[in-house]
Amino acid sequence: MLYWFLKNLVAGPLLLTVFRPWVVGRENIPKKGAVIFAGNHLSFIDSVFLPVILDRHISFLAKSDYWHLKGFKGFISKTFFKGTGMLPIDRSGGKASEASLNTGLGVLARGEQLGIYPEGTRSPDGRMYRGRTGVARMILEAGVPVIPVAMVDTDKVMPAGAKIPKVRRVGVIFGEPLDFSRFHGLESDRFVLRSITDEIMYELNRLSGQEYVDVYASSVKEKISSRSQ
Repeated sequence: MLYWFLKNLVAGPLLLTVFRPWVVGRENIPKKGAVIFAGNHLSFIDSVFLPVILDRHISFLAKSDYWHLKGFKGFISKTFFKGTGMLPIDRSGGKASEASLNTGLGVLARGEQLGIYPEGTRSPDGRMYRGRTGVARMILEAGVPVIPVAMVDTDKVMPAGAKIPKVRRVGVIFGEPLDFSRFHGLESDRFVLRSITDEIMYELNRLSGQEYVDVYASSVKEKISSRSQ
């Protein structure tokens, strides 16, 4: 109910009016059934604009840290994330990663839409980084189509660290569905998982036109953080 209220009566109309997002490839969006939207990740607001474009409800997997903030700020954050379809996941690895995978699979088992970011974190500089293979494992276990979706200029509207968005147009490009059914039963093969992930990243790179860097974005962020200390 909160998701519907925010999307259709509050955030949706406001975003469409102010930012006037342009869309390419809308015909590639399935009308029904479970589907994974795999996107590049330029800005925090990627997860705000995509639901506005889609007709059906979409859930995103987001790091659980956002749900652990205290006080009024924590209340506002949790309310916002819940209202925009975010689901908390623990990225610490091991059993936590397994639980995160099951959370996503639960969404898909209900025939719903799931949004994921193969890079695992926002790009620190607007370039595209290497995808993480956990996404591929979920794809194979769920057996659902994957729609690559490229967000354009969202980082210019709200760069990392910004508190107030800048008003300018953003774009959303939906690619054709990717079918990985040929790899069914190979969820444990790390070479297959890497191949699937790289194919998704290649398509995202083609759609977005971003410069590609074959390292993890999290590694780049760690280096930036260590230099600033």
